Amino acid sequence: MPISFSKAFLQNLNTVNPRRRRSHLCCPASVAMSWACKRCTFLNPSSQKSSCQVCLSPSPMPSSSSPSSSSSSSSSVPKWSCKACTFLNPYNNTNCDICHARAPVSSLSGFDDLNDTALDTHLDSSIGSVFFPLQPCKRTEVFDSVPADPRVSPDSGGGFQPVKLKASVKPAATVSGGSVWFLTSDYYPCVEDSGSSKGPNKLKILSYNVWFREDLELQKRMKALGDLIELHSPEVICFQEVTPNIYAIFQQSSWWRVYDCSVSNQTAFSRPYFCILLSKLPVKSFSCRPFVNSIMGRELCVAEIEVQKGQLLIVATSHLESPCPGPPTWDQMFSKERVEQAAEALNFLKKNENVVFGGDMNWDDKLDGQFPLPDGWNDAWAKLRPAENGWTYDTKSNQMLSGNRTLQKRLDRLVCKLHDFKISGIEMIGMEEIPGISYIKEKKVKKEIKRLELPVLPSDHYGLLLTICSQ
Repeated sequence: MPISFSKAFLQNLNTVNPRRRRSHLCCPASVAMSWACKRCTFLNPSSQKSSCQVCLSPSPMPSSSSPSSSSSSSSSVPKWSCKACTFLNPYNNTNCDICHARAPVSSLSGFDDLNDTALDTHLDSSIGSVFFPLQPCKRTEVFDSVPADPRVSPDSGGGFQPVKLKASVKPAATVSGGSVWFLTSDYYPCVEDSGSSKGPNKLKILSYNVWFREDLELQKRMKALGDLIELHSPEVICFQEVTPNIYAIFQQSSWWRVYDCSVSNQTAFSRPYFCILLSKLPVKSFSCRPFVNSIMGRELCVAEIEVQKGQLLIVATSHLESPCPGPPTWDQMFSKERVEQAAEALNFLKKNENVVFGGDMNWDDKLDGQFPLPDGWNDAWAKLRPAENGWTYDTKSNQMLSGNRTLQKRLDRLVCKLHDFKISGIEMIGMEEIPGISYIKEKKVKKEIKRLELPVLPSDHYGLLLTICSQ
């Protein structure tokens, strides 16, 4: 997705606010009162009033006129935002329609917490401006609550070193060899916890950009994504574009409890969006390595996984620098930075015998050239399905995006260097429409506003599911 970043945003990217102490089952209050940028779709906190925190586009000004045609008649009715799940409820509801949390007292008495859901009638013609917030629809409770995991241990701070379980937390970052390694997980399982010395003969690894667009049926999209996880049951998951709100939804999902996560609550609720790694298998360490040339806060996230006693698999994910075309030149594609980041990641990972590196690489073969694979590495899709295009972002096949400018790219990749395993399969998932829901997109064509009713899919990207097996 084309986006650009302000200097203030980059300075605050890794800053932890010590006053933000929230339960892992609750979304930040700032998320509940946020507004979506019409250009890059980032959800800004209420404190960010004048312009978008990411791309600096001006915030929508309150309109004194009637709501836009994309809003239903109910959108003019005052609403209050649930502090637990952020759903906008009618002001006379005493409980949230989604999670049944009680309304804040201020919402019931003084209407201090009401959100104005009327849309700005002005349509930005920039890339990414075609989506508009959806109207509330009938919903049911779909998430199970999961108790917090109290186990916390420190990061070793030096890459792939075994970590013992301890009930303490080290500082959020340490410096090793000129690189900053951030504490990323609440819990690192000990090697001794691995149970049987014999590991699985077949492993599934999922990479998925979940799309940080939070006002387009977020709950139902994440529920559909969870259904895919339960269907395919991958041992390891690589997610990109996870927001604090999405992270909180995941934590309340039943599938979450069988995975260990690379990102702690403290880290998750201090950043606008990020990558996470999830593993069912014992993890010796999680680590995070910022790219030296990134102006977008991009990084390499790494998990050292013990498949069986003495046999390690390194799984890494990243969201490489995004193309951000914009006026006046429309040529800010960041290809050089993206190529350097891919090379930096592979150079760091290549010393290991068994590695899978997957994620949203934002890769454009015409612009960026061939992916810089060292000797002994394979692109899983190109190896097993060379005759298929492999487009994981496709505005034609993904009807949810059919009103956008045409873009068909193999943005997402899974590349491997394997000694004790071999690639046995790869497929795209998340290509089906979510049954029973649609949304209205307003698109400006010349001077006319057209209303398109479009289906909803789990994300704007398709997921990649890799299967590897023992040699």
